[in-house]
Amino acid sequence: MKILETNLKKGFVKVVPETLDDFWHLYNVVYKGDEVHAYTTRELKLDEKYARPKRGERISVFLGVHVENVAWDKLLGKLRIHGRICSAPENVPTGVYHTLSIALHTPITIVKKSWSKHHLERLKEASRASEKPIVILSIDDEGYALATTAQYGVDIKIEEKIKLPGKLETEKRASATNEFFRKTLISLRQIWNSSHYPIIIIGVGFVKNDFAKFLRNEATDIAKSVMDVKSVNNGGTAGIYEALRSGILASTIKKTRVIEETEIMEEILKRLGKGEATVAYGLAETEKAAELGAIEKLVVADSTLRKASDEDRLLIEELMKEVEQKNGQIAIISTEHEAGAKLIALGGIGALLRYPCQTRNSDLKN
Repeated sequence: MKILETNLKKGFVKVVPETLDDFWHLYNVVYKGDEVHAYTTRELKLDEKYARPKRGERISVFLGVHVENVAWDKLLGKLRIHGRICSAPENVPTGVYHTLSIALHTPITIVKKSWSKHHLERLKEASRASEKPIVILSIDDEGYALATTAQYGVDIKIEEKIKLPGKLETEKRASATNEFFRKTLISLRQIWNSSHYPIIIIGVGFVKNDFAKFLRNEATDIAKSVMDVKSVNNGGTAGIYEALRSGILASTIKKTRVIEETEIMEEILKRLGKGEATVAYGLAETEKAAELGAIEKLVVADSTLRKASDEDRLLIEELMKEVEQKNGQIAIISTEHEAGAKLIALGGIGALLRYPCQTRNSDLKN
């Protein structure tokens, strides 16, 4: 993310999304009620006040919309911002609906009545982000799964199930394994060719090691990108999430946001599982812990902020300010991966506490 201009007195920040991850950040910064200004195209019709004579002519214009809805299209790699036009050239009517389709390298200006600290921090973080995504191949004798890491989570690209002959059928198994490896290589190359990202191979048993050896013999260019080969207890997609939870990837790559968020949620669940009093979840419990100055780290699901009413969002943001004023940390957890889903199940908000704190009363609503 490139930040071109920040003017909080006038309430705007101008940015340019440069990676697909930046759309995820913007999706969690642009809210209903904001204004967004960007270049777009609009079709002028005869029934519009200042329309040109030619019906249906599409022109390029700089428009501002009063945001009513934000949609993030991961497949097409675009951000769609829908609302009524609030600022436009004289040949385009205001007050009518328009959708800004934001693509990569499209400058946009975001205007808010008030910028929260966590919004500004998210944009700054995106501008500093330099983590290189990795390709994770989870492979065993029952199939394989391929994923790439991203700041918003893990993007599962493909998962295939197979059934290799038993180990006693030596010749059949060898032939089937070779065919399986070649099919896996085709899928891996399709992903790797477009990015040349580093690769980590994980899996159950010896198949992962055999495939790594196969790569060294059959695809030396890809083999050079393999950073490590690790063991997990599950195959397929489950193995990928296990690798993130267990932290085995942390020794081979710099910690990405998704790994850090997973570690936070695992700590919360571990404390809950042990019945410890140094954890809180749900809004009521968390508010009480904040009042007592007990919060070491406050965690909030991004969708909890995004989908909240104006009143509820202000309440949560005031809670965040209170935690920061008492030297607590804030972590916004993405709901695009497993850790975020777990936080949603706990009410979308929680906290790790500095010391035991009795916040769980029978009359509290979580």
